[in-house]
Amino acid sequence: MNKKPLIIALVVLLVSGAATGVWFMVLSKKEPSAEFRSVTAITGTIDETVSTTGVVEPRNRLKIQSSIAGRVEEILVSEGDMVNQGEQLALVSSTERAALLDAARLQDPGEQAYWERVYKKTVILSPIDAQIIVRSIEPGQTVTTSDSLFVLSDRLIVKAYVDETDIGRIAIGQKADISLDAYPDIRVGGTVEHIDYESHLESNVNIYYVDIIPETIPDVFRSGMSADIGITVQEKQNAVLLPIEAVQTVDGMTVVLGASADGMSPASYKPVTTGLQDEEHVEIVDGLQAGDIVLLSGGSFALPVSNGGGSSPFIPQRRKR
Repeated sequence: MNKKPLIIALVVLLVSGAATGVWFMVLSKKEPSAEFRSVTAITGTIDETVSTTGVVEPRNRLKIQSSIAGRVEEILVSEGDMVNQGEQLALVSSTERAALLDAARLQDPGEQAYWERVYKKTVILSPIDAQIIVRSIEPGQTVTTSDSLFVLSDRLIVKAYVDETDIGRIAIGQKADISLDAYPDIRVGGTVEHIDYESHLESNVNIYYVDIIPETIPDVFRSGMSADIGITVQEKQNAVLLPIEAVQTVDGMTVVLGASADGMSPASYKPVTTGLQDEEHVEIVDGLQAGDIVLLSGGSFALPVSNGGGSSPFIPQRRKR
């Protein structure tokens, strides 16, 4: 049997396999390219906030009831009206007065006018300066002393729900930013007025209620609306700021990749000390000054996490997750 064709086929297969292996070795050693862009450290204001949710509700919710059982004769206010202490809200006839007037009305108009003059209606007054947020009655309606006629609110506030892990950073007098889920484009400033002393368990998490007083009450504010709140716990002006992605961790140290002054020398890592951080920027407390230039990756690869063995800091590696 002639084995020569078989040997030739095996040689061709080995050579092809070796070439393929070499090709893959070359590809495996080839680094992905990354583009770098320069950013300049700037001076600005940065603040640290605690973000949470809450609800719009009255600070003092006062339910108004009638002192007598009877019939509602007149309603003098509407929902949304602002009323002063002592202002008339409604007029109510007692059960006896209503029955007497109904009987007189059937007999003689003069008799009805007489009893209306000598038997006065009962006046429902506002006990505080407030806004009418609920009107539960209509003229002619019969009410009892247990029925709610109106609900008054001295003013609307926002009750924020703060997790116990954040409550230690909240203090009375801190500023807050409020936006409503229903009207996200409307933002209102506010101030922390009160922090509850007792927690409330919600979804197995201890929550503290924090009362925030809005600086203004837009017309769209309604009791029960959901709100997003950011409470400013720290703020610093004239801070040296960099984009968050410009700061890296190398061998356990916080560093930035600093560009050379002449633009010709190799870039090098510079250790920095960071401070406050928001969603976009981080404060550089030490290691950089305003106007210094640093480099950051503009591609899908991050800066290398170590620079041992003399490797170039420009060789990109995939960001660790």
